[in-house]
Amino acid sequence: MALTAELPATSGEARDRVLALLRAGHLQIDDVVVADALLITSELVTNALRHAGGVTGFTVRISDDSLEVTVEDASPLRPFVPSDTRDGRIGGYGWSLVGQLATSVVITSTAFGKGIHVALRLR
Repeated sequence: MALTAELPATSGEARDRVLALLRAGHLQIDDVVVADALLITSELVTNALRHAGGVTGFTVRISDDSLEVTVEDASPLRPFVPSDTRDGRIGGYGWSLVGQLATSVVITSTAFGKGIHVALRLR
């Protein structure tokens, strides 16, 4: 089961699509796993919008016992974890969270930037 449609304009819209897919799958999924899926989605889309020229592709699907989210953006630069020297800036922890919560993360180059494919085990 997959969801592909118009590109999400906001991270909230992307989260809504993920939640709709999870509900449509009629799976018994722990609330913490759902929260993790929504956080991962939000971080990927927010980073694409804020730092990478926008979302150029968005796909979410359930495959076996995993949720797979792919976000493509317009930047070839890979996400990074900022150094400990923050200079008073807030934020910059989302990419670390994605790596900690996801079952797998794969970054690929695309013709117009990059794609980040994240899988999260649902059970």
